[in-house]
Amino acid sequence: MVGVSATTDLAEDVRSFLRKDFKPRFGERQREFPSHPLWRRMRELGTELWLDTGSIDETRPLWTREFTALTTNNTLLNKEIQTGRYDGLIARAAGFLDSGWVLSKQDRMLELAFILNAYHGLRLVEQFDAYVSVEEHTDLAGDVEGAVQYARRYYSICPERFIVKIPLTPAGILATRRLAAEGVPVNHTLGFSARQNNLVAQIGRPRYVNVFMGRLNQLAVENGLGDGAYIGERTTLASQSVVSSLRRFRGVSTRQIGASFRAAGQVRDLAGIDVMTIPPKVAQGFIDLGIRPDDLRGTRGKILEPTFADGVDPEALRFDTLWGVEPVLVDCLEALERENLDAFTPDDLVDFLAKHGCPDLLVRWTPEEAATSAAEGKIPRLEHWREALASERIGLDTLMNLAGLTSFAADQKAMDEHVAQVLAKK
Repeated sequence: MVGVSATTDLAEDVRSFLRKDFKPRFGERQREFPSHPLWRRMRELGTELWLDTGSIDETRPLWTREFTALTTNNTLLNKEIQTGRYDGLIARAAGFLDSGWVLSKQDRMLELAFILNAYHGLRLVEQFDAYVSVEEHTDLAGDVEGAVQYARRYYSICPERFIVKIPLTPAGILATRRLAAEGVPVNHTLGFSARQNNLVAQIGRPRYVNVFMGRLNQLAVENGLGDGAYIGERTTLASQSVVSSLRRFRGVSTRQIGASFRAAGQVRDLAGIDVMTIPPKVAQGFIDLGIRPDDLRGTRGKILEPTFADGVDPEALRFDTLWGVEPVLVDCLEALERENLDAFTPDDLVDFLAKHGCPDLLVRWTPEEAATSAAEGKIPRLEHWREALASERIGLDTLMNLAGLTSFAADQKAMDEHVAQVLAKK
């Protein structure tokens, strides 16, 4: 746990530093933006629309009254930081911290990353009156207390518009549960399957869960398994069905986000899901398809069947873990809800799932496996993981989750290194 994150005086001083020139116009800016009939039809079908970017320049030509939020993450913010546009802010923030606080190297790095994320989020709120998903530092992915403290701080900076992104890890689930109980809106990210989101929604109860569907399609393509079509889409619709059922029968308020769109046709094929966060190029591509608004139809409950190359056995590679929810998981979660979850540690959660027949849903990765994943990047090379998949020690969804976390950590490291380079020139 990072000690300074809980220090009231520091938190308040950082909040004041960030909000000094913040001039929001809550509820006043919508009329400044045009409406678009295609996006209006999507809203009529029940889909909330977000743009998957932190770039003001990319957002401005596409933002209409139908869009409500912008999504940032470690990768997208790193792109902004690497341009150098925030180098002045980095120097000012470091001077502010160093003038009043004696921080360890780690604490100072976390504070600077927090300031950059929050500052950029506030600029997006000012420009578009958008809700903004702001993401925690990846070093907090295994730290329940640290994740809770920094999420509270994000929310306190802009409770009107900030949504806090927390990754799917054992610690992240427990942190999300505490934050949701406090009313902090959480976008629980790095989800890749219906069963992962079943666990997160039922136990963590965040405002949102995700399926990074484009990466699932890309997984098939890059591993020579076929064209990848409909893998991510089928997974997203399956997860939507699970989340909708939890809302209806268990009073869970979680909503499903379709994330990592790669093609304009995916927007059409998933019309009617709870939320879409769409990259600007895909949003423009959807408009360019020339679809008439009246021709759009909702696709909830539809099953889109992926196809695989000849000789590929999707079950052997555990593609079923993406869209299937087995009865053993249902029973496991029923038992888990009867536990005193507020007293659970991340290890307790992993052990409970293992003892109740779901050992591949939350996995303890070895350092060697984490290093392999980091070297591979966002998309695993399945020849490295065939034995672990075949033995059902891991699921394909958990493997994709590991890849997502290690790739975000790499982008976070690049951002931290840029900050260090800027400060070294002072």
